[in-house]
Amino acid sequence: MRALILTGPPAVGKSTIGRFVAQDRPCAAFIDVDDVRHLVVSGHAAPWNGLEGLRQQQLGVLNACALARNFLDGDVDVVIVDVLTDSTAELYRARLTEVLIVKLEADFGETERRAESRPVHLTPEEFRELHDQQHDFTGCDIRLDVTRLSAQDAAAQVKDIWLSDRGREGNARPRA
Repeated sequence: MRALILTGPPAVGKSTIGRFVAQDRPCAAFIDVDDVRHLVVSGHAAPWNGLEGLRQQQLGVLNACALARNFLDGDVDVVIVDVLTDSTAELYRARLTEVLIVKLEADFGETERRAESRPVHLTPEEFRELHDQQHDFTGCDIRLDVTRLSAQDAAAQVKDIWLSDRGREGNARPRA
């Protein structure tokens, strides 16, 4: 089984959906790359905070890949959640030779509504900027609109994609 990466803008449901997908597998690990990045407790920089933020973003990807590789080598399925850019997607693909990247999409208003129900550690400007950046992201294999799906229904669709032929086609680029 190759690693599954869920990406998308803040509050699209990556963590919730990813946990549901992982919990439904016989043996799976769930890696939230935000948690990995926050292991830097002194001098932490958000990915959008200049060169240091970019360096720590890349370090987070490398650490997530090392964890994933160890789990995969131990026959443990891996679900990773991260807000990807085209450059971080390429870094994942270089480090994890078999990976499926699914971009979760939802209307901005829906993600704002979802964000109201949980702690958000972003300013409104950062929230909007991360959403806008995701419109330009092209490094995924599959896009899935989850605007009108419950987290459970979205997880079922993601799992079906991961286990299907579409999920096993290698590092193909997205189709229309």
